[in-house]
Amino acid sequence: MEPFPELPLASWQDTKATLHRFAQVVGKIRLAAGIRRNHWWNVPFHLTGRGLTTRPMRDGDVIFTIDFDFVGHQLVLTSTDGRTVSIPLYGRSVASFYEETLRALAHLDVEARMNVPRPFDLPDSGRPFAEDTEHAAYDPVMAHRYWRVLSEVNLLLEEFAAGYSGKTSPVHHFWHTFDIACTRFSDRAVDQPPEADPVTREAYSREVISSGFWFGDDAFPEAAFYSYTAPEPDGLVSEPLAPKDARWIEQRGGHLAVLPYAAVRAEADPRGAVLAFYESAYQAGARRAGWDTGRYACPGGVTDPRVGVRG
Repeated sequence: MEPFPELPLASWQDTKATLHRFAQVVGKIRLAAGIRRNHWWNVPFHLTGRGLTTRPMRDGDVIFTIDFDFVGHQLVLTSTDGRTVSIPLYGRSVASFYEETLRALAHLDVEARMNVPRPFDLPDSGRPFAEDTEHAAYDPVMAHRYWRVLSEVNLLLEEFAAGYSGKTSPVHHFWHTFDIACTRFSDRAVDQPPEADPVTREAYSREVISSGFWFGDDAFPEAAFYSYTAPEPDGLVSEPLAPKDARWIEQRGGHLAVLPYAAVRAEADPRGAVLAFYESAYQAGARRAGWDTGRYACPGGVTDPRVGVRG
């Protein structure tokens, strides 16, 4: 199978909107039940051989896991005593999904805790999950394709991460923004303004260069690979990017390096093109921010001839 199948936003926009809210329901359970880690790295999802997982969580004496299965198209809730409850993902609204998930947790003797049982940073953030009967689209073909693309990007980000010996985040699928990313940190601390929220204050407590992929939204209606440097150093957008279709764009007062998904599909070596893009964006940010890239390089990192440097 081709590594990057067609994925125009218009072909699955309704399914994506529904899945995003399904993910937020489960993600908020993970937020409440997971063990707190630095940078809230405990909260995002990880990839599995069939979909996504919360990883194990605890409620009292019960250890449980919630998995999205995009092969069988089910939500699977499992406890370590062997009990399992499955919920079909298709043919239901967000409200139905929310109620069935709570019912399944109760069957496992888990008390569902959710500080704010409504979407985060979405157009309908004021509407509780329990009242959302609008979002009810689920195309199994596109849901499976979404997971296939995630799987490819996940491994590319793992490969890219292997070239860096400094502090690096796990590869995470963020349920709040519906993207997948991996972040490299420098040793230099960054002072945050007093009004910064606790998540931002910790996430950007050091200089970072983050690499990832998103599926597109109303503001940027196409899937794309991306990278950003924070704080953004002067002159970043004058740095070259690879391959030729990569470019800098303005977003939220800063700049992102982006490589459109459609351009990658047209490359003779799509995976190599993505790795070249991540490497060129990293080198651009590191150069302008004054990182010692030689010290941070990991022995055995992959060299891409189009970029000419070791990751």
